[in-house]
Amino acid sequence: MALGAEATKLETITESCHSGERARLMAYFMNTPEDEQAMLAAIGVEQIESLFDSIPAELKLSRPLAIPEAMSEIELTAHMQQLAARNLAASNSLCFLGGGAYDHFVPAVVDSLASRGEFYTSYTPYQPEVSQGNLQAMFEYQTLICQLTGMDVSNASLYDGASATIEAVLMCRAVSRREKRVVVVGSLHPEYRQVLETYLVPLGCEVVVVEPSGETVDVPAVAAQLNAETACLVVQHPNFFGCLEDVSALSAACREQGVLVVQVFDPTSLGVLKRPADLGADVAVAEGQCLGNPLQFGGPYLGILACKESFMRRMPGRIAGQTVSGTDRRCWVLTLQTREQHIRRDKATSNVCTNQGLFALRASIYLALMGKQGMRELGESCLRKAHHAQRQLVAAGWERRSDAPFFKEFVVRDPSRQIAERIQAGIEQGVLVGVDLGRWWPELSDSLLIAVTEKRTRSDIDRLVDVLALKAVGV
Repeated sequence: MALGAEATKLETITESCHSGERARLMAYFMNTPEDEQAMLAAIGVEQIESLFDSIPAELKLSRPLAIPEAMSEIELTAHMQQLAARNLAASNSLCFLGGGAYDHFVPAVVDSLASRGEFYTSYTPYQPEVSQGNLQAMFEYQTLICQLTGMDVSNASLYDGASATIEAVLMCRAVSRREKRVVVVGSLHPEYRQVLETYLVPLGCEVVVVEPSGETVDVPAVAAQLNAETACLVVQHPNFFGCLEDVSALSAACREQGVLVVQVFDPTSLGVLKRPADLGADVAVAEGQCLGNPLQFGGPYLGILACKESFMRRMPGRIAGQTVSGTDRRCWVLTLQTREQHIRRDKATSNVCTNQGLFALRASIYLALMGKQGMRELGESCLRKAHHAQRQLVAAGWERRSDAPFFKEFVVRDPSRQIAERIQAGIEQGVLVGVDLGRWWPELSDSLLIAVTEKRTRSDIDRLVDVLALKAVGV
C-alpha cells in the first residue's frame, strides 16, 4: 500500500509539471529548432553559421573534430586513468624549477583542515552572505598577511601574483591621481610585465621599463626615470633572477618625486629578509602558491595584496572586518564594499569579482603552523641549499652570471650553449633542472634559472650536478 501511495503521489507531481507548472519549467529547457528559427528571423539571418562570417576563413576549423567513438563507463574510466598516469613522471621528478612557482613542502595538516566539508564545499566567498566561519578565516588570513609584510591592511586575496600586481598599480594610479606613467624595474617577472602592459597600454598609460645591469637594476638609472607624472614604481625583491634589489634606496628615490612603491615579494623570503613595509614599500604583492599550496601544474594559485591604511578605500577585492552583533557577540562582515561595486565598470575601484578563498585558507593554516621561527628556518634552509647548489655547479664547469646576493634562485650559464639538450637529459633522468631564460630573453638562451627549496636534500643537489655536468651531453 505504501508503494502504491508513493506511485500515485509521483504521478500527481508529474501531471502538475505537465500542466500548471509547464510555463515556469519551460524557461530552463534548451532552445528548440523553432526557437532558433524565430531568433534568426528577428535578427535578419537565415542560418546560425552566418553569425560567424566576420571570422577570417583561415582561422576557422576546416576539418571535423577528432572525437573518438563513445565508450562504455568502464572503458572511459580506464582511458582517463591511462591519461592521468602520464603526469606521474613530472610529479615524481626532482623539481628545481622556479620563476614564480615552487616545490615547497606542504604539511599534512594543511590538506586535512582545508578539506573539511565546511570549507571545501562552502558557498562561493564573493557574496555578502558568506558564512561566519569563512569570514573569520578571511579575517585571520588578512591578519597573518599584515604580520608577514608589515603592512596595515590586506584584502582577502586575489587570483594570482600577476593579477595582484596589476591591481596594485591600478590602485596606485587612483590614489596618486597620476594615470599616465608607471615605471617598472626590468627584473620583474616577464609575464607580470606582460600583464601590466596588457592592462595599462589600452588605458593610455605609458609603461617605462628600466632594464637591469646584469641581474639587478642600477638605482640612479631608475631615479632618472621618475618624475611628477609617475604613479608608481614596480620592483620585485627577490627579483625574477633570485637576486636582491636595493628596495630601500629605490623607495628613497621615489619619495623625492612623490612616487608610490609596489614591491613584488616572495613570502618564503621574509623569514630572513626585511619586510616590504620596512623597505619603504607602499603596496606589497605576491604569489601565495608557496604558502601551503601545491604546484598543480600551474594553478589555480593565490594573489596576495597588502598596503598602507590610507589606501584602504581604494583597495580592490574583498575585505573581511571584525565587528559586534546586535547581541554583543564578536562577528565578521565583508566591509567597505558596496553590493554594486563590481558592476560599475570603468567607475569601479576594481572589477575583481571573486577571491581565492580556499587557497587563502591553506595559506592561513600554513602560516599559523609555521610561526615566526618556522618561517625563519624555512628561509634559512632555502638560502643555504641554494648557495650550496650554486657552488657545486660552478665547480662542475657552469658559470655564474652575477655576483649579486640571491635568496633561493640563481642563474648559471652553460659555456657550451646546450641548454635545451641539458633540460631534455634531465627530464629523461627524472630531474627538472631549471627554467630556460631564453624563453623571454634571447641573449640569455645559454642560461638556466634554478630554484632550490627546503625539500631538496644534499643527495638531490648532487644528482642535479651529475645531470648537468658538462660531460652529460658530450662536451
